[in-house]
Amino acid sequence: MATGMATDKAGRLAGARPSTKACGDAAEALALQYLQAHGLRLIRRNLRSPGRGGGEVDLIMADADGTLVFVEVRQRSRADHGGAAASIGLRKQRRIVFAARHFLARLPQVPPCRFDAVVVDGELGAAQPPRIQWLRGAFDASGWD
Repeated sequence: MATGMATDKAGRLAGARPSTKACGDAAEALALQYLQAHGLRLIRRNLRSPGRGGGEVDLIMADADGTLVFVEVRQRSRADHGGAAASIGLRKQRRIVFAARHFLARLPQVPPCRFDAVVVDGELGAAQPPRIQWLRGAFDASGWD
């Protein structure tokens, strides 16, 4: 690295774009805050199912009516290729459902469930705040046995 260039604590060049993980973590925190403000209660964050090909659920929330809500959070700084919502394809949905089923298998009784998405379109930390959209029932688990 050239001498005299300023770096942050992680050793990145000052002013460099944050990592994908940092953006994802920030979007998850924003989504969690948004959902809690709309009456949902956090059950668990970042549930990973075991094994190869397993999935991850970003947020597991409880709705006021007792519904267990599995939430996928997606963030895109640009709307190319349909924005954040378009990035939740069938393969991703299948992995989320797999992780959700792993979680549900441990419960003594399975409550009503729903698969939501919170999409964050826009640059996090920019002058113009990102657009947050909560998609209730974004997809379902039927047919994936």
